[in-house]
Amino acid sequence: MNRRRFLTGVGTVAATSLAGCVGELGRVYTSSEPPVVSNRPDAVYVPTHVEGMRVVGMADAGDLRVGLFYSYPHRFWVVEADGDGFTTQKTGVKSGDDIHLMASVWEPETGVVVPETGVSVEIAKDGELVSEEVVYPMLSQRMGAHYGDNFGLDGDGTYDVTVGVGAPSVQRFGSFTDKFDAPAQATLDFEFSTRDRDDIQYTMLDEDEGKRGAVKPMSMEMLPLGTALDSLPGTNLGRATSGDVVFVGSAIDAERFGDDPYLAISPRTPYNSLVVPGMGLSATVESGSDTRFDGGLRPGLDPELGFHYGTSVAGLTGDDDVTLSVDVPPQVARHEGYETAFLDFEPARLVPRNA
Repeated sequence: MNRRRFLTGVGTVAATSLAGCVGELGRVYTSSEPPVVSNRPDAVYVPTHVEGMRVVGMADAGDLRVGLFYSYPHRFWVVEADGDGFTTQKTGVKSGDDIHLMASVWEPETGVVVPETGVSVEIAKDGELVSEEVVYPMLSQRMGAHYGDNFGLDGDGTYDVTVGVGAPSVQRFGSFTDKFDAPAQATLDFEFSTRDRDDIQYTMLDEDEGKRGAVKPMSMEMLPLGTALDSLPGTNLGRATSGDVVFVGSAIDAERFGDDPYLAISPRTPYNSLVVPGMGLSATVESGSDTRFDGGLRPGLDPELGFHYGTSVAGLTGDDDVTLSVDVPPQVARHEGYETAFLDFEPARLVPRNA
């Protein structure tokens, strides 16, 4: 097993708040969080606070690269079926939680983030297992699509963290076709101290919390965030918004997608265009009174498109009408500010921007 120690060094990534916000910096960690905003909108909103994080390191796991980071343990929300649909259930900080551990996974040559694969974490100290979990796929305003959970540690000291990455069960195109076809893992070690953790920047957003909007994603050159393309390659089919997700569509004629034109749909967040994975998405494509396609779309990874949903549609043109339906909302855990959005969807027709 290859072991890479602190390829980028250990440092703090500062939190970036909204322009004009006056934040409380360097708050002493107390394991308590601000109350959840009351009367939150059923949409993306500005959270109560943002946190910085510390870099553990980066290492290759097979064809993929893994970045590992930690911050304070904090609440997040998981998606659950409630009989009438889906809702989110808060997962709070438990006694004994010491950090929120986050892993990002991407293809290193292109920087394409891989948001739909299984990720496990094993933490050991002095050769003894401390914790082992299959971690949640997550979505946050600061990091975009990643994987994470709260973990307890065994005091200050040196830890080995082994991150296991599964083989993504998505369509792969172009140079990705023969990649990511087997599970892989990477091990990184880091020195943890409660003092270092408690020095991580913590910014309150009292003036803007609960308003529709989002904080800026972090800016870190070495960490891709899974930002969707503003304009997709191919023929523009328009865009639509439902459930606070923005959908952008394109018809692409390219050999790597097969003989028929490829219908590509890129779902992203409404403010910072971060990819939204983990949903069941279907489409109806109509040309006048004829239906060219009516069925499910498959998640895919492409060096140019990144993560998206798509299918081949015989005869697809830029003049066709495309209506999207979300059959299953995004099955990803959400950091604060996303937990009330991306749940209730109505069918939505793609409309060109100039229409």
